[in-house]
Amino acid sequence: MKSKYWALISLFSISIISKAWSQTLPADSGKLILHFKNVVNGQPLRLNDTAVNYHNSHGDKFTINTFKYYISNIVLFDDQGKKITLPPAYFLINAADSTTFDPVLTHVPPGKYSAISLMIGVDSARNFAGAQEGCLDPAQGMFWTWNSGYIFLKLEGISPQSNAKLHRLTFHVGGVKPQNTIRVQTIPLKKELIIGAGQTAKAVIITHIDALFSGKNQVDFSRLSFTMGGPNAVLIADNYATSLFTAWEETQR
Repeated sequence: MKSKYWALISLFSISIISKAWSQTLPADSGKLILHFKNVVNGQPLRLNDTAVNYHNSHGDKFTINTFKYYISNIVLFDDQGKKITLPPAYFLINAADSTTFDPVLTHVPPGKYSAISLMIGVDSARNFAGAQEGCLDPAQGMFWTWNSGYIFLKLEGISPQSNAKLHRLTFHVGGVKPQNTIRVQTIPLKKELIIGAGQTAKAVIITHIDALFSGKNQVDFSRLSFTMGGPNAVLIADNYATSLFTAWEETQR
């Protein structure tokens, strides 16, 4: 009963925020395409490819079968450092589906921009609002029905060093309470991004998958090969918090 109450409160809050945005959208706005490139150790990600020899910073070999992550709550910073918060939007980047690689941001105020900030995950309002539609639909395989919340980032694969059954790797990062795995990264752009009225610009974002396993907490697959939320998910989120993304020039593909 209590969870239903909070879900209703969350949905009501989302409705109020959406209406407020609809009343303040600039009439001369532009669009911004964020093109995501998933890489491991600088090489393009190839799913289910046992011929690829990816290594983590501990030296463990691995292959990747599944890689998905949410981005949301996108903020731009103009050339004067002013923060421009865009209307609420949620996108799921799925390495197995190239149609998800180019989320489009609408209602972007014309201007010159030097950085982009992305939330890696789903904010509390949506996370506690129950199962939803679109990229937040449970059919996307990113919702814990047993935990009533979203998986913010999912990686599954195989490593000969894994201590799990069949040498599997399972890293499902999510959760807000009691362990918070929401992370926000600000990405400096390599080239100033110019968005004109009624125009569409592009920024290319590189997603460094190896960032999950290095940084604050070097991951040894013989010790850690499974996370399903909880404290170990925090370790992984802390690793990629500031290094999951970098930017290329927006004209590149």
